[in-house]
Amino acid sequence: MRRITWAEYTALDVAQRIPFLAKDAAAEHEPFHVLYAQQFTRQMLDELCALADHIRRLHKTPEGAAFLQTLLPNRAALNLFAQPSTRTFMSFQAAEMRLGMQITDIRDMATSSQAKGESLQNSVRTFSSYVDLMVMRHPDRGAAELAAYEMNMAERRIPVINGGSGQDQHPTQALLDIYTLQKALDEIDGKKIAMVGDLLRGRTVRSLSYLMKNYKGVELFYVAPDRLRIGDDIKAFLKRQHIRYSELDNLEEIVPVVDAIYMTRIQWEWDKAAGATVGGEGQYDPRFVFRREYLDRMKKKSCLMHPLPKINEIDPELDYIEDPRIVYWRQERNGMWIRAALIARIFDVDKKIFSCRT
Repeated sequence: MRRITWAEYTALDVAQRIPFLAKDAAAEHEPFHVLYAQQFTRQMLDELCALADHIRRLHKTPEGAAFLQTLLPNRAALNLFAQPSTRTFMSFQAAEMRLGMQITDIRDMATSSQAKGESLQNSVRTFSSYVDLMVMRHPDRGAAELAAYEMNMAERRIPVINGGSGQDQHPTQALLDIYTLQKALDEIDGKKIAMVGDLLRGRTVRSLSYLMKNYKGVELFYVAPDRLRIGDDIKAFLKRQHIRYSELDNLEEIVPVVDAIYMTRIQWEWDKAAGATVGGEGQYDPRFVFRREYLDRMKKKSCLMHPLPKINEIDPELDYIEDPRIVYWRQERNGMWIRAALIARIFDVDKKIFSCRT
C-alpha cells in the first residue's frame, strides 16, 4: 500500500480514498478498514446479507453455535466507544461473541491517556498492540478515518470499523438497514423509501442514502423540518448517481405511497452541545410523528423502520401491535448478524461459514 500523508489523504474524495482501506492492492474492494458506506458494492452487500442469513441459521442449533465459536478464538476486539451508545455497542459485542472473539472495551476516554493529553493517533497505536480489531465510535467527524490512517502507517496494522463518526457516517448501521429492507421487502430495486426526521445530523440516513447507489430504480423521499433537511452533499451525490429524490414537510401524505418509512428522532443533543436552549419542539416536532392511524394507510407489503433510540416520533402503541410491517425491533437484532458477517469477511472466515452445514 502506498504511503501518503494525512493531508494528502484528506484532500482526496471518498472514491479515491477507498483503495487505501483495502487489504491489499490486488483486492481493493475487500474490506479491511470500514469507514464509509460508499465502500460497498452491490455484490458485496448481497454476499454479506447471505452470510448473515447463514450465520443466524447456524446459531439456531447448539452444534452450529459451537462451530461459530471456533472461528476467531485467537482474535481480540477492542470496542472503543468515546460517545454514548447502547445498541451499537452491544450489537458489536454480541457479534464478536458469536464468532468466539476475545473482547475488551473502553467507554470513557477520561480513563485513557488522552485525559493526560495524548493524541488520538498515539492512543490508537498503543491499543493496536493488544488487539486485532478496533471498533470505534467518536463524537468528532473524521476520528475513525484518522484511526484507520494511523493503522496504515503503523508497524502493526489492524482493521478499524467506524461505529459512528460525528454527524457524518455510520456504515454498519446502513448495512443492517439494507439487510432489514431486503428481508422485509424481498428486494430493494424499484422501491420508494421515505426518510423522516432529523436528516441534517442523522448519520444513519446519510449512510443509507449512499448505499442506494447500488440499487436500480430506487426513489427517495426526504421528510424533515426546514432546519433539518438532508445535506447538500447528499443531494449532490444522488444527482451524480441519477437517483430520484424529493424533499417534503408532510409525513402523512407519503405514507400510502412508499414501500419503507425510516423514522429518526430529533437529535437535540447537538443543539445542546452548541449552547442552544432546547425544549418543546426542539426535542419533538408533532408534524413528523408516525401516528397509529398511519399504519392503516401503509401498503400491505411495506415496513416501518427506526435506527433507535426512539423517543416520541413513533406512537408508543405501535410497540405492542403485532404487524409484520413494524420491523424496528427486528432491525435492531439484524445488526448483530450483519456485523458478525462483516467481521467474518474481514478475517477471511466467510468461506468456512458457507461450507458448514451443521
